[in-house]
Amino acid sequence: MVSVRDVNGQIFVERLAKYLFENYKDIIKPPSWAFFIKTGPDKERNPDFPADVDYNGGPGWWYYRAASILRKVYLYGPIGVSRLRRKYSGLRKRGMEPGKVVKGYGKLIREILHQLENAGLVMKVNEGKKKGRVVTNNGRSLLDKLANEIYKELNNENKNLIDYIKSVS
Repeated sequence: MVSVRDVNGQIFVERLAKYLFENYKDIIKPPSWAFFIKTGPDKERNPDFPADVDYNGGPGWWYYRAASILRKVYLYGPIGVSRLRRKYSGLRKRGMEPGKVVKGYGKLIREILHQLENAGLVMKVNEGKKKGRVVTNNGRSLLDKLANEIYKELNNENKNLIDYIKSVS
């Protein structure tokens, strides 16, 4: 069985962002303040395309970040906001001094996790040492189904390329 680990992360996040935008638009949506913030203290500007919809009519940066967080919860769960902040950390420029690693914004991550919980894709776990968020069964089946589709598409493209190379040589 193909899982999320077997697929390229960038391709998977793009496909998952489109899926979240098309099917969970009423639950997962950027708040009003998402249009004015940066994605982390290491960034100098806010994202280039809007939070709700980009210029091609597809998902905005909010949906890409939600898809990325959902993927990270699947891979590393149970995971909390603090560890996710470290995953989205960056190097803050300080002029002539050496850069300093700073964590990503927790409010942004927390808001997306709440929305993913309301969508039924993520849930809280509080069992002894294992605290944080994990993917629900519905979320796991959704992610595995998407990973399986992407894997099959990539295999078909590779087979077509191999057939083409054999026919040319």
